[in-house]
Amino acid sequence: MFIPYPFYWDDVPIDISFIFEDEKPAGRHGFLKVDKEDFVFENGKKAVFWGSNFNSGLNFPPFDVSEKISKRLSKIGVNLVRFHQMDAEWATPNIFQFSKGERKGNTLSFDPKSMKRLDYLIYCLKKEGIYIYMDMLTYRKFKSGDGVKAALELEDAARPYCIFDRKLIELQKKFNYDLWTHINPYTNLAYKDDPAIALTEIINEGDMFSRPVTIPYYKKSLDEMCYKWLKERGLKGPDKDIDYSSKDPIIIEFLMQVQENYYREMIDHLREIGVKIPITGTNWAINAANRKTQSITDFDDGHAYWYGWKWKEDKKEFNNNSMISKRYTMLTPLAFQRQLGRPYFVSEWDMPWPNEWRAESPLFMAAIGALQNWAGYAIHTYSYTAMKNIDVTGKEVTSQAIGSVPYREGVFNTWNDPAKFGLFYHCALLMRRGDVKEAKKSYEIEIEDMSLTPSDIPVLNLMPERHKVGLKFDLDSKPIGDIIMPDEMIIEADNEEILSDTGEVYRSWNNKIGWVDSERTKAIYGFIGNVEEINLEGLKFTSKTDFATIALSSLTDDPINSSDNILLTAVGRAENTDMKFNETKDEMLDVGRDPILVEVVEVDIGLKSSQQNLRVWAVNAEGFFAGVIPSTYEDGILKFTLGNEFKSMYYLIQAE
Repeated sequence: MFIPYPFYWDDVPIDISFIFEDEKPAGRHGFLKVDKEDFVFENGKKAVFWGSNFNSGLNFPPFDVSEKISKRLSKIGVNLVRFHQMDAEWATPNIFQFSKGERKGNTLSFDPKSMKRLDYLIYCLKKEGIYIYMDMLTYRKFKSGDGVKAALELEDAARPYCIFDRKLIELQKKFNYDLWTHINPYTNLAYKDDPAIALTEIINEGDMFSRPVTIPYYKKSLDEMCYKWLKERGLKGPDKDIDYSSKDPIIIEFLMQVQENYYREMIDHLREIGVKIPITGTNWAINAANRKTQSITDFDDGHAYWYGWKWKEDKKEFNNNSMISKRYTMLTPLAFQRQLGRPYFVSEWDMPWPNEWRAESPLFMAAIGALQNWAGYAIHTYSYTAMKNIDVTGKEVTSQAIGSVPYREGVFNTWNDPAKFGLFYHCALLMRRGDVKEAKKSYEIEIEDMSLTPSDIPVLNLMPERHKVGLKFDLDSKPIGDIIMPDEMIIEADNEEILSDTGEVYRSWNNKIGWVDSERTKAIYGFIGNVEEINLEGLKFTSKTDFATIALSSLTDDPINSSDNILLTAVGRAENTDMKFNETKDEMLDVGRDPILVEVVEVDIGLKSSQQNLRVWAVNAEGFFAGVIPSTYEDGILKFTLGNEFKSMYYLIQAE
């Protein structure tokens, strides 16, 4: 049974911002800095983030949208937003151009109207305790008016040429100078002087290993650099054109040198400008060479996705596989992008709509992030637009349907997805409060072959779910954890299940379920109806619904079993009204319409509690109490059933 449960753009049903009230405004603890593998503020407070990306046009919303979205994010527990694709030409506003109707032949200056909106967005987020991860080079389309060679042949961000071409590097420096020295009139601070802007990267998904060097002008320049480098080392170059896609260790070493030199030059320039915050290079796996080059930056950053959609004309095919039912998950490539002893942030991850099982992912990812002591996550993405639309009558309307607008908005949109965004309360609490303990044991994987990829390192599979793990490139440095080789198999998992060494995080890909069992946050996810009963410490579930995520978090400092204020979320499948799929549910035939529907989760729950006067309130989409769920309290156990009366996805368990 499905019921309407729309998510509104300007509010959420429950407000947990009071738990983090001492975090407002963002920046109150000083600038972010690195302390071994942690981010800490200047006053010594450890920083952990649960966040989202803002893509392209959403970085420049109208003022009222900035105000309302900032409050909405704070209410659900988000404390970081990554400004992504600000420089993307295919969206307006962008940082160079406010309107598509304008004609601009270069990318040498920022549009004042766009900057005014960006400034106000920063001001609003800061006020609500939300930090900014500031991207620099992401999708900039360099133009002939910028004075670059072969401008029409350059793809977005001019990758990989932007890493070694002098003109392109100087253009990046100008952009960075203009950005970081820009003074925000609403905070009266230059971006470089605002501690609410906490992290930055040099280039998004850009490296010397993943894209071919084909444009003749730039290929000749790189060849000259390579021959000079070879000569300086007494090495003989190839007799014919250099193949930069080769796995030849010498060519890989040269490309690493080019990439490291680029990072050093950009970091030095940013420091000269006065940028104080941690800086990373780029943020995806590719190979070990790409990951090793990150060592000269301040922190590691990773991207990974669980998807396989193929949007081609009218055919909308996608991967409808459950992740937790597989031995291999997106944790493998994420772990590959991390070195122990350095902070690690995941600036993009997602299990995108319309995957039917995506509700299994948020708490699974948050729990592993806490177990690994990762610094945080930013899901990709909140939205690509400011959400507000105008209908044919001129009346302002707000879409509540996932994917009710084309491709880009539909697939990665999360702001109105109950199955993912709807679970952010618990994810934020779990990570920001440290509800799940850090793993007890650590392993470092010794890497010598720079051509290795995640699939070449079997030991990475499952390890992130039991122990802390990361790559080790500096083989002469003092080990942080036990040293292991890439082909070792530390974890056998013969029973097709795995339990963290803390005992708080579990997954069975045989039963297709997982759980989190900490004192202040407890959750089950996956095909929970396929097992007769799931027992956590002081909590029992018997589900009639086959697939769902059910999470409980204390909204006080007390453990769940003694708390007088608990948030309970029960959500599984979520889809648009009248959505249609093929029989195998891996092709979408009709995107459907408003409103969003959630499947009613039917489950019997037994909660051990020292509180004898608890009531279970159903909360509707508008944030009102819809009614009290019948319950009994006997022998210290609160028993109740969800799914019969006052059907919802949110419930508050509170003392009378």
